[in-house]
Amino acid sequence: MEYGFSKTVGYSYDQAVEKVTEELKKEGFGVLTSIDVKDTMKKKLDVDFKKYVILGACNPGLAHKALTAEIDLGLLLPCNVIVYENDQNKTVIGFFDPKLMAKLIDNPELNGIADEVFHKLQRVYAEL
Repeated sequence: MEYGFSKTVGYSYDQAVEKVTEELKKEGFGVLTSIDVKDTMKKKLDVDFKKYVILGACNPGLAHKALTAEIDLGLLLPCNVIVYENDQNKTVIGFFDPKLMAKLIDNPELNGIADEVFHKLQRVYAEL
């Protein structure tokens, strides 16, 4: 994956959602949104889909810095984290790479902020 980083973990799906949420909190992130893709697909399309959640994580201090530097950056926020069961019934946790976001926008002020977010997410990744 060129736009993020992920790993297969030894947790059940539910445990993984709980664990990644806990680890995000340790780095100052709260989960603003939680989209249950499986449930949404069933309700809206009446199709079965694997267990899959999109967590919208936000570190308020870093979001404030980033939005102050680039007001339209909200189009790319919050930081998305995914948890899903793959075809082998293993749980995968993935993170969007915030440095990619900084590359999309020609604003040097964002580079340092994106690096800081990246390092925080890498620490979360390492604890999983």
